[in-house]
Amino acid sequence: MFVLGNFIAAAAHIIDIALTIYMWIIIVRAVLSWVNPDPYNPIVRLLYQVTEPVMALVRRWIPLRGMGIDFSPMIILLAIVFLQNFLVKSLLQLSYYFR
Repeated sequence: MFVLGNFIAAAAHIIDIALTIYMWIIIVRAVLSWVNPDPYNPIVRLLYQVTEPVMALVRRWIPLRGMGIDFSPMIILLAIVFLQNFLVKSLLQLSYYFR
C-alpha cells in the first residue's frame, strides 16, 4: 500500500506546483493590466490565452464588472490558496494513511 501513498503524495506535490505556477501567471497578468502591453507580444498573448478562460468563467459567475475594477484575479487567487490549503493538504494526509 505504500506505493499508493507515494503516488498520492507525488500527485499532491504536482498539483501544488501547478497551482503555484498558475497563481504567479495570474499575478503577472494583473500587473500587466496596469500598463498597456503590446497585444501582439507572444508572451502577453500566452498569458491571455492561459488565464482568460478561467477569468471569463469567474466574471460570468460574479458580475462585478460595472464597478470599474476587475476583481476576478483576486477571486482566482483566493480559490488557488483555498485549493492549496484544502485539496493538497487533504491529499498529503491521505497519502500518510496509506504509508
